[in-house]
Amino acid sequence: MAKRVLSGMRPTGKLHFGHYHGVLANWLKLQNEYECFFFVADWHALTTDYANPSNIKDNIREMVIDWLSVGIDPSKATIFRQSAIKEHAELHVLLSMITPLPWLERNPTYKEQIEAIKEKDLLTFGFLGYPVLQTSDIIIYKANKVPVGIDQAPHLELSREITRRFNHFYGEVFPEPETLLTSIPKVLGTDGRKMSKSYNNSIFLSDPPAEAEKKMLTMMTDTARKKRTDTGSPDLCPFYQTFHSLYSDEKTLEWVKEGCTTASIGCIECKKSVIPKVLAALEPIQLKRRELEADPARIAEILNEGTKKASAVARETMTHVRHAMGLE
Repeated sequence: MAKRVLSGMRPTGKLHFGHYHGVLANWLKLQNEYECFFFVADWHALTTDYANPSNIKDNIREMVIDWLSVGIDPSKATIFRQSAIKEHAELHVLLSMITPLPWLERNPTYKEQIEAIKEKDLLTFGFLGYPVLQTSDIIIYKANKVPVGIDQAPHLELSREITRRFNHFYGEVFPEPETLLTSIPKVLGTDGRKMSKSYNNSIFLSDPPAEAEKKMLTMMTDTARKKRTDTGSPDLCPFYQTFHSLYSDEKTLEWVKEGCTTASIGCIECKKSVIPKVLAALEPIQLKRRELEADPARIAEILNEGTKKASAVARETMTHVRHAMGLE
């Protein structure tokens, strides 16, 4: 039997290049190597957006369209919505009974986001306990591997600890989910910070070509190059680090390095040498997106079919869990 992989994304709407290279490009490989479950984490979206959930439904649709547009294949992977599988919530309740509070309070992401997101009240039970729900999402499908970047590995370790504690009390019901470390490229936004919707610096997979080009042409470069005659360093250039490193061949990279460090080319020349390649990569994605937008019933059908598959697995798991815990 193929090893099982689980991964999910919170529905925040249309996706950008950071999502594509940070998550989706890896999913495209995994769906050919493992039995994959890819889910829309709509309950997780409520941990920060509980006060205004009105956009979640539309965001789900936009996000799933992007998944399918880049090549996530429902015939290879099970695509479903978290909240459609009520067993996630049941297992979450049962795991919450055994999870020590200090484990949650020491979660580095919890502390960081409490400090960083001052405009929202995150002092809620749901936000503190989201790692328990995350653990439920993973182990209810008895996933063997969970793809994460190295900075997210501590979060999965908490899920592994909760799983071990459950198995200690009730027997070996669940496999411990293994970290599948993935190399996440540095994808920077137009202002040089990490590409993020919250920073308003994103280039979206769905941006019309003219808009995507405009954003790339205005994207920050090495700040040392204030004038055309100033020399620069590609290693300090957000545009180079993102778009050249991902889309240029070795010959172009060498040309850019030589031209930038000697000021023999300007930043606009540098950008225009790769922008056509980026737009060419977007073309088939956007063509597929237009097809899907014209057939909204297809999105609902894919999610419904995925829900049926996921639900069957989740129900079977919960039968085992209830039996192990003496609840039936």
